Amino acid sequence: MSTVTTAIADLDPESCYAAVKSRDRRFDGVFYTAVRTTGIYCRPSCPARTPAFANVTFHRSAAAAQAAGYRACKRCLPDATPGSPDWDVASNVAGRAMRLIADGVVDREGVEGLAQRVGYTPRHLQRVLTAELGAGPLALARSQRAQTARVLVETTDLSLADVAFAAGFASVRQFNDTIREVYAATPSQLRGRRSGPRTAGALELRLAVRTPYAGRALLGFLAPRAVPGIEVASVRPDGSGSYARTLDLPHGPGTVQLELTDLLEPGTGFVAARFMLHDVRDTAAAVARVRRLLDGDCDPIAVADHFSGDPVLGPLVRRRPGLRVPGHPSGDEMAVRAVVGQQVSVAGARTVVCRLVAEHGRAVDTEVSGLTHLFPDADTIAALDPASLPMPRARGRSLVGLGAALASGEVSLDRGPDRDDVRRLLLALPGIGPWTADYVALRALGHPDVFLPTDLGVKHAMARRPGADPERWRPWRSYALLHLWTSLEDED
Repeated sequence: MSTVTTAIADLDPESCYAAVKSRDRRFDGVFYTAVRTTGIYCRPSCPARTPAFANVTFHRSAAAAQAAGYRACKRCLPDATPGSPDWDVASNVAGRAMRLIADGVVDREGVEGLAQRVGYTPRHLQRVLTAELGAGPLALARSQRAQTARVLVETTDLSLADVAFAAGFASVRQFNDTIREVYAATPSQLRGRRSGPRTAGALELRLAVRTPYAGRALLGFLAPRAVPGIEVASVRPDGSGSYARTLDLPHGPGTVQLELTDLLEPGTGFVAARFMLHDVRDTAAAVARVRRLLDGDCDPIAVADHFSGDPVLGPLVRRRPGLRVPGHPSGDEMAVRAVVGQQVSVAGARTVVCRLVAEHGRAVDTEVSGLTHLFPDADTIAALDPASLPMPRARGRSLVGLGAALASGEVSLDRGPDRDDVRRLLLALPGIGPWTADYVALRALGHPDVFLPTDLGVKHAMARRPGADPERWRPWRSYALLHLWTSLEDED
């Protein structure tokens, strides 16, 4: 991590102001600039005239700026930035809590439920989040609701009452008061700003990602692994295309369709997403889980800078700028698929998972051709007879044991628990070894520093690159892993 990045992470005023003066988009979402003379807060790259140093303060979160009495800038929309990549690197309590807040846990389970998931008391969690992010869990959840509401008001034809409940507000009055306070506008005034076509019944959203963004490489990873019934992928000749899948959400099923292509303009880009939800209250959860899939909070510039000059990774990064680690919207599903995929090819694992979905998944009606089922839940997996599964008996027992651990809550893959604790619990289950536990950490938990030295693809790529030293690649070894995997395509 560079000296400047470290200083900004510590909210050093001089370093933050330098980023604001240069309108450095790399720090959008990492900190926020509040201007005393105007009463607004902005992202560092805001195109407005740079305020005087004496008139600004810096905040770690939009919620902290709002709690200090500032309103969101109407020009740069600071609450629409990707999340801070620092949360993924540190995996500290604040980062784990923020991922759960984005998923709507506070709205569904309250602060007590959030605290229980991260293993703290509500009071101690309040202290930790206030120290780290400048706001407590209620304020952070309120900021999340306001952002979701603004996007829905400006981009959908939902009634304002439906928007209020879709965003997680307890009442229309609370919704109206929050929007006026955060944006200095009524919901009706926000709706008057929108432009472009709208589709009733669907949520057409643009999900912010830091660029460059290698969308075609992400699709190239997802497409051959797409399981009929729960996933559909379509790849055009240039490598871009669409990916769609079903979502098992807290209040009911849903689907998402993504348009994936390369986004190379520096700054912030947008991935087009079309959601169809059984219950609009699942909007925040659906967006958060799809952002995990997209690895939307990654800082590709920081990753590329770390690998620059490395004789192995440097050329690969320049070949595929903005390569992401494919995440997953469901940790439980990813873990089951990882166990199924032990020591078999991608095509072989896909065939077995397809049978699991067809025989044990829950059928759902969708508007997307090919999407017909939800993935079997943990209770269903736990109740299976290992002898009936199309795999070696020992692996079948491992799969059923994993389902039991997930169903009982012994193992939780919702990104709330500490990653090291999750790995230890997974390794304690029969039939789950380091490759499986680390692959789950890579894709389900969003761990940025996973390496799989025993993976056959990694061994093949490393054999062709003498002198490779994975220890030099910390704390971004997950991205090094993806570059090594994708480099095999260049050798075909």
